[in-house]
Amino acid sequence: MNKHFLFCILLLICTSMFGQNDINIDAKFDMDNRTAKVMQSIRYKNTSKDTLKTIYLNDWNNSFSTKRTPLADRFTEEFSTKFHFAKSDMRGFTSITAIKTDTDEPLEFNRLKAHPDVVEVHLAAALLPEQSYEIQLFYILQFPVDTFTDYGVTDTNEFNLKYWYLTPAVYDGAWQYYSNKNLDDLYIPKADLHLKLEFPKNYGLFSELDIQNITQNDNTQTFYLFGKDRVDSKLYLNKFPNFNVVQTDHFTVITNLESGGILPMDRAIITDKVTQFIHQNLGSYPHKSLLVTDIEYRKDPLYGINQLPKFINPFPGNLQYELKLLKTTLKNYLENTLLLNPRTDYWLKDGIQMYYLMKYVEEQYPDLKLLGTLANVWGVRSFHAADVDFNEQYNLYFMQMVRTNRDQALTTPKDALLKFNANIASKYKAGIGLKYLDDFVNEDTVENTIQQYLQQFSLKRTTTTDFEDLLKQNTDKDVDWFFKDYINTSKKIDFKIKDVIKTEDSVTFTIKNKRDTDVPVSLFTIKNDTIQSKQWIEHIHGSKTLTIPRTDATKLVLNYDNTIPEYNLRDNWKSLEGWLFNNKPLQLRVFQDIEDPNYNQVFFMPLVEFNNIYDGITLGAKIYNKTLLMKNFSYRISPKYSFNSQTITGGATVGYTQHLEDRDLYRITYGIGGSYSSFAEDAFVSVIKPSVSFYFRDHSNYRSNKGSYLNFRFLNISRTNNNSLLTVSNPDYSVFNVRYVNALTGLIDYSKFYYDFQVAQDFGKLAVNYEFRKLAENNRQFNFRFFAGTFLYNNTDVNSDYFSFALDRPTDYLFDYNYLGRSEASGIFSQQIIIAEGGFKSKLDTPFANQWMTTANVSTTLWRYIEAYGDIGLVKNKSVDPIFVYDAGIRLNLVTDYFELYFPLYSNLGWEVDEPNYSQRIRIKFTLDPEALLGLFRRKWY
Repeated sequence: MNKHFLFCILLLICTSMFGQNDINIDAKFDMDNRTAKVMQSIRYKNTSKDTLKTIYLNDWNNSFSTKRTPLADRFTEEFSTKFHFAKSDMRGFTSITAIKTDTDEPLEFNRLKAHPDVVEVHLAAALLPEQSYEIQLFYILQFPVDTFTDYGVTDTNEFNLKYWYLTPAVYDGAWQYYSNKNLDDLYIPKADLHLKLEFPKNYGLFSELDIQNITQNDNTQTFYLFGKDRVDSKLYLNKFPNFNVVQTDHFTVITNLESGGILPMDRAIITDKVTQFIHQNLGSYPHKSLLVTDIEYRKDPLYGINQLPKFINPFPGNLQYELKLLKTTLKNYLENTLLLNPRTDYWLKDGIQMYYLMKYVEEQYPDLKLLGTLANVWGVRSFHAADVDFNEQYNLYFMQMVRTNRDQALTTPKDALLKFNANIASKYKAGIGLKYLDDFVNEDTVENTIQQYLQQFSLKRTTTTDFEDLLKQNTDKDVDWFFKDYINTSKKIDFKIKDVIKTEDSVTFTIKNKRDTDVPVSLFTIKNDTIQSKQWIEHIHGSKTLTIPRTDATKLVLNYDNTIPEYNLRDNWKSLEGWLFNNKPLQLRVFQDIEDPNYNQVFFMPLVEFNNIYDGITLGAKIYNKTLLMKNFSYRISPKYSFNSQTITGGATVGYTQHLEDRDLYRITYGIGGSYSSFAEDAFVSVIKPSVSFYFRDHSNYRSNKGSYLNFRFLNISRTNNNSLLTVSNPDYSVFNVRYVNALTGLIDYSKFYYDFQVAQDFGKLAVNYEFRKLAENNRQFNFRFFAGTFLYNNTDVNSDYFSFALDRPTDYLFDYNYLGRSEASGIFSQQIIIAEGGFKSKLDTPFANQWMTTANVSTTLWRYIEAYGDIGLVKNKSVDPIFVYDAGIRLNLVTDYFELYFPLYSNLGWEVDEPNYSQRIRIKFTLDPEALLGLFRRKWY
């Protein structure tokens, strides 16, 4: 047994009297090879009543080992290619050479198939309650680069590490282990840590642990670190350290947060101010030092306007740094003291963090606005957004998910949350909820309970049930609604005040609960924007009629201070004066704004667009009612002047969205739209389109990229042709269309199929389309598409293929596709390709089928974004035998589905490269539609 491991054993013996769990590590870091050789001992006590025969160890460094780990799956779920396309030597792994007993007896161990970052160890003898096991581990860590999770090895060979060594899992009657999914939520028992770390002398070490000793030789240095009752041991080994150490009255803050050039003295004052606030509200921090890093802030930033470029600072003085430091310090303080399961009981720590962030702003900066100093800028200050307080942003972000029916219960496991919920909305819901609860209970009961809870359960394993029990001991009010409805469900909160009857000495009215919730609502009486009274109304099931004394109040308002995260605030008030005053005044705004429930808002937005070459640049305006938060009822009118066609074009839509909760059918949309635009030079089309759509998802798994919808629509299309060179048959027609689409839009596995049925006076059609895409582990992508379509009947003009199936360029008689030059027969705009119907890239001699057609399109990666493609098919026209068609070529897949180039090589036409004007045979796929491009962002977050 070598001297280094003897050091660990001696430390284990010497510290056994101080704590029941000890971890001793002797690690030698090889910076050039991104590795560390580790000898480790673990002494862990079985505090349960069960006898254990196996134990489980967390080895989260090994979650980077392959493209098939849960961490890799997480990246692909969120459409991040950085892990999948990374070189093998960029990923990390752990090579365990041996696990032994304290008497050097080998132990059997294996990695769990579903959790390759969890190690199962079979004990040599059963571990009885209140006994301890002691094991020795020998392993080599290959650290990943920091590209994936920000933790790892930087491009300058600096080590920023978290969860880097093996730790025991928690056993509380069941083993609480799970895989790393880049959520920074490892659940481990507290332990006394003893670290002996050897690394080159030109590196500095930064950690929350206490430095007990440092030794040096010619090339390396060895640090001896100790930490009592620790669950987190971030380790930074930096060549160019930029950490600042600030000693305060309560604990030392070690931070490398971006400070924007703040003077050291100002930084110290801000740090002291923040730690003083935390100490007063949360109590004494049980450790000497707290590490607050820029990585942690970037993973949990102040979202919104705070993320504007550095040269635009919307907040006065050093406030932005102050809030960054506060938010990250609160988070780390709670993670180091509250031993909650961070994957299932995360909401309480998140709620406390956000609650005190809001309280800090209320106390220190009560007049701070959401837009900061921008709220005073001319032109901006006329917006309602300029009037919104800074703390109201949390409700706005949460409502973004509520209004789109994407919010999730706070008891949903963290790895089952949508990314937007995990990073933003759920944290805000938790903080807003505690503020709502505090306002209802009153008398600082919630704050006192939080302090009591932190003191009583600091560094002890706990659950949110402990907090609930403590709160109920401290108040006589019924708070079951908070834990049953608010925390445990995604039920929406929505109230309405109605049926006001006034007499000389009383006012009788009804409060309607529009949702299936049992939560309290606040009732205010207002006189000229001054609050006269406030009371809480509880247990409103359906409706509740109340009578209050008549005063000189002018309004009755529910949730006047917006403390309750309510779905709709627009029906929360009634006037006690006159008859017409209840009608909200009309408010006209240029550009979209935050919703103001006191007005009927109408927005104007100037439009400059380029939709097709025939209309050219269009200049107009969009008149609409949509705010930053989605509304169930929406409309949009967008008249535009088109400079090329020199006419008025544009369109209008009216729609209503019905959200359904706790079922696979989650949304129904009803709408009617109309448009008028050019489809060729001096040729125009008007489309009127009523429709209804049904959207489906797996309501038990919001993260699933699988979904489907069923759409019914009726299209009335009328074309006007003033172009003597263009022949238009069937200028007016109507089509009833039904389409069912089912898709799995994953990054690795993509599949989509649809059935399409069309019926019109002169034709009926049925089509099926199937697409499959697979990204292999060697980064080679395979694409397959199959299309089959047939006419049920076809009485259209035999001399026109306008309604026929198209092999390479659909005529788009339903006007669904964003063709820039839909009627072009030559030139670059005729080369635009939209993969639909036949999906061919070459322009063959039989481009249409008026009876039936079936095709298959395949492509596969040659190198990076360069692919080879091939198409085959059968085209059947009336009175003609089916024709076999084929083509092949090269595809540049620059941005899949958004920008691609196709270079035909060989087809029924022969070797196409040798043909004249080959450049005109190249096909281009691209989109300028902002909504389509926005989908690149949405799929990562929703």
